[in-house]
Amino acid sequence: MHHWLNQLKQLLAHGDAVVLVTVARVKGSAPRNAGTKMLVARQQTYYTIGGGHLEWQAIDLARRLLTETPADASGPRRHLERIPLGPSLGQCCGGVVTLAFERLTLADLGWVAALQKRHDAGLASMRRVWFGAAGNSPTAVQWLEAEVDLSPQESEQNCRLLHHPAADSDAVVLSETLVPDRFHVVLFGAGHVGAALVRVLLNLRCTVQWVDQRDAQFPAIAAANLTLDANDIPESAVDEAPPGSYFLVMTHSHALDQVLCEHILRRGDYAFFGLIGSKTKRHQFEHRLLAKGFSCNDLERMVCPIGVAGIHDKAPETIAISVVAQLLQQVEDNANAAQHAEPNLVLAG
Repeated sequence: MHHWLNQLKQLLAHGDAVVLVTVARVKGSAPRNAGTKMLVARQQTYYTIGGGHLEWQAIDLARRLLTETPADASGPRRHLERIPLGPSLGQCCGGVVTLAFERLTLADLGWVAALQKRHDAGLASMRRVWFGAAGNSPTAVQWLEAEVDLSPQESEQNCRLLHHPAADSDAVVLSETLVPDRFHVVLFGAGHVGAALVRVLLNLRCTVQWVDQRDAQFPAIAAANLTLDANDIPESAVDEAPPGSYFLVMTHSHALDQVLCEHILRRGDYAFFGLIGSKTKRHQFEHRLLAKGFSCNDLERMVCPIGVAGIHDKAPETIAISVVAQLLQQVEDNANAAQHAEPNLVLAG
């Protein structure tokens, strides 16, 4: 998710000048992909472009852009910096990163708020930023409504620097498409493992619908990407979930688990279905589900036990990390499959 939009809006609304740092281009090996962002205020930084000396140097350059130019001045507002990640930085990546620096003030609040509103509504937007002589103009940022539907992996790659032939010779345009890249998780069960899972999931680019029959069972956790669903008919949450959802079933009742399994397997359009339990539980469920008419192919898609192989600790926090790691593997596998199935969208400069 593009958390930086909301954080940037809050900072600008408070009258703070901020430098938005974007990994604009990567050649060779680098800590983060193109499109990764960091916010640098006068006293604090938000998010990361990979840490290490690269990030330290980026923060130093950003602070100079903040302190050497008053927030209301007409001096340089945008700057590109090409940084080799070799021995001079003490990093072993060996690639070359081009960073884009944008000094933003209250005057930029309008376009930031508009982009965030579209993003929260699930809509894509295209953002273009001019650098060079044109980049010193307050109007050098343009955003457009973008009718695109990119996978999370494609959206991360969809940030590039382009020379602009219609402008002056040194003009370079940063073109990026901001796509809501969240995957939807429906988690059944508010026990200890469920609570540990939610605490990890809320840090990721996903929305979480947390379902339990017992309203009092939910701990005091609140986040913009979390919905608490105290549902007397939990299986209705399966039927109402969007296509491509990631289902995790771990309720207090094996009988309820089985009902949920039946509803999920009947849908068939899910991206992932994980059921907590042992191999014995799986065998029992397979026997019952086969008797209800489900096929072996249906049951092959049910992941049980859940979690990456080789981790045997049963502490809730350990299970949560193991399950989320497996979930993220599936997210990437699904994104790779979608990328090979459909042609990539290429933006023109």
